[in-house]
Amino acid sequence: MIASRRDNIGPAIVTILLLALAGIACWFLVAPPLSAVAGPRYDITRMVLYYSTLPRLATALIAGAALALSGALLQQVLRNPLADPTTLGISAGANLALVVASLFVPGLLGAGRDFIALSGSAAAALIVVGLGARRGFSPYSLVLSGLVLSLWCGGLAAILTYLNESSLASLFIWGAGSLAQQSWVIPLSLLWRLALVAIVCALVIRPLSLLDLGESGSAALGVRLVRLRFIVIAAAVALAAFVTSAVGVIGFIGLVAPTLARLAGARRPGQLIFWSPLIGASLLLLADSVLQLVAGELGDFLPTGAVTAIFGSPLLLALLPLLKIRHRIQPAPVRQRQRGLTTTAVMALAATCLLVVLAAGIFLGRDATEGWHLVSGDLAGDILAIRIPKVVAALASGAMLAVAGTILQRLTSNEMASPEVLGISAGATFGVAIALIAVSPGITGQFTFAAVGAIGVLAIIVVSSRRSSFAPERVLLAGISLSAMVDAVVGVLSSSGDPRAAILMRWMSGSTYLVDATTARIEAVAAVLLLSVAFLARRWLDLLPLGPAPAAAIGVPLAKSRFALFGLAGLMTAAATLTVGPLSFVGLMGPHLAREAGLRRALPQMAGAAVIGGSLMVAADFVGRTIVSPYQIPAGLVSALIGAPFLMLMLRRKA
Repeated sequence: MIASRRDNIGPAIVTILLLALAGIACWFLVAPPLSAVAGPRYDITRMVLYYSTLPRLATALIAGAALALSGALLQQVLRNPLADPTTLGISAGANLALVVASLFVPGLLGAGRDFIALSGSAAAALIVVGLGARRGFSPYSLVLSGLVLSLWCGGLAAILTYLNESSLASLFIWGAGSLAQQSWVIPLSLLWRLALVAIVCALVIRPLSLLDLGESGSAALGVRLVRLRFIVIAAAVALAAFVTSAVGVIGFIGLVAPTLARLAGARRPGQLIFWSPLIGASLLLLADSVLQLVAGELGDFLPTGAVTAIFGSPLLLALLPLLKIRHRIQPAPVRQRQRGLTTTAVMALAATCLLVVLAAGIFLGRDATEGWHLVSGDLAGDILAIRIPKVVAALASGAMLAVAGTILQRLTSNEMASPEVLGISAGATFGVAIALIAVSPGITGQFTFAAVGAIGVLAIIVVSSRRSSFAPERVLLAGISLSAMVDAVVGVLSSSGDPRAAILMRWMSGSTYLVDATTARIEAVAAVLLLSVAFLARRWLDLLPLGPAPAAAIGVPLAKSRFALFGLAGLMTAAATLTVGPLSFVGLMGPHLAREAGLRRALPQMAGAAVIGGSLMVAADFVGRTIVSPYQIPAGLVSALIGAPFLMLMLRRKA
């Protein structure tokens, strides 16, 4: 009992401190209209206070509590300190469902907005939890599955927005989490929904506490694990869906609020479920009130969800060294090579497929008048001068992404690791966003800014991971937090209404439309140099998956090798992102297909992944150029939209 009371002291102090800061900020918002004397603007000032400012503050409190409670429930039932509606793709599923409905069936929004969001969230949760169940609910498999789904949902939402640019600004503002209110309808509706879920949480606290005994121990005491997981996950999904339906996607709160509660001393499930909503409500209220004070009249146009991620992700990054993660990455089981094609035969088949795809990408075209045709005639030279650089850039980028994915998967012993997890693609996107919005340079300037952004993110990851000797889970955590922050910055810039946001969106979609001969040469040289270095590191990549102790016993310098390999993967990801954008699953598909073909050792797998990844990106560029000719769908989005479902089906079959 004494220990329990002591455990509550820290969370109580954190909650009181956050509430005090939020209260001060709220007072500066509320005091001027309250003290206003009668005059021409007296009624307007009071109406804004009663029907806009106060409902917005109430919405911030309720939404923050709901998201934090959702994250706490997911972390407890899945035994995963990184689980929250964002990392598991639940919010992205709701967002995609609402975007699809708003574009194609807007009549449904008025009749059943919550139902649409619940459907999207439930579908995302079923996919991620289904994959996790087949892998024993491994924490990092769950999180990375959620990231894959989030990227796919984000990619599909991006292409819908890209094809409907008239709705671009409004979709960005809403999707990034806007708390602006015009009445008390939304906060009151959220309040009674949160109250219903809170009752469910009170009933499952004791069974959740028994999960600390392990699956066998809790089952022996009468806990029905399947039923408990279903109830708790359903409650968490409902909370995230309600918030997304009301105010859009607000990330970070569901992950950081339980983390703060745990670091402050809340160790038991009951304590975590009690204190996390209070901390989450205080965090979101503080962030939104400060945003309104700083932004002034622009506060209604800046998405609060993006702003919370901008300031919250560095906080999470700073807290990572203090967080004791009990769940470690499980080494991948050693599987015997199945009888089939030899390595030489597999590589020959992959090379043949690459040649076919290259020939199609260069010489085959389609238009509205002639249909499918080969390049010929007087314009053949001009057409090839345009196509060849795009094909070369796509080939080089796909190969680098695939090899970067191979390195990450072998380092983390996780087949769902990908270059996107490092946050390097997000860093390059951030650099291009700053360049377009603030400086407006040409192609060379955008290339430079993107490189600076990617290298900057890589440097932060390296510095934050040095204490743990570049342990894979720390690097992944740093990448997740930085990706959230950078994506939030890009969301704020894109929601500003600036016409250059459309250019940024086009670049993020992974279009090779603006690739010229100079860019293609730079990509080709970078690919040759970086891939050569990766092939030279094949011994490290063969030994590190054995585990830290065996690898060190053989003579592998753990810190040095991890630093070099993570850095190499980051550089390859950055170089590829500069050309094809951040939305791609080639880094996941290439290594996986190479492994499925029987290429197990590091060098054959990297070589096979490079050929497969290059082929996939060239094929995606070809499909995007021809499928809706004369219009073009960006290659990055094509590869993401086709690759993610294919990869999930393959992982489900293998699990």
